[in-house]
Amino acid sequence: MVDQDNGKNHDGVFSKRLKAGKRRTYFFDVRTTKSNDYYLTITESKKRFDDDGYERHKLFLYKEDFNRFIEHLSEAVDHVKTELLPDYDFDEFSRRDEESEDS
Repeated sequence: MVDQDNGKNHDGVFSKRLKAGKRRTYFFDVRTTKSNDYYLTITESKKRFDDDGYERHKLFLYKEDFNRFIEHLSEAVDHVKTELLPDYDFDEFSRRDEESEDS
């Protein structure tokens, strides 16, 4: 697999796609390095409003940062859910997604 950002070869070993609304998609890709190590790329792809392609933002996450990244992400999400928006129904989005898949 060729990484379009820098032309280097990176083997993809796992990939998940998350559709998030009408214009956003997140991609979670596990890739290998030349030395057979693994890292994760998280890509946000947004369709441009002028329908002129997509805008992409990519994050590279290396194995030595996995645990701390997950810990900090969980802490930030929990803070929003419990402290900033305690009355908001975050499960609404899951139910809506399930309903659209059943259609």
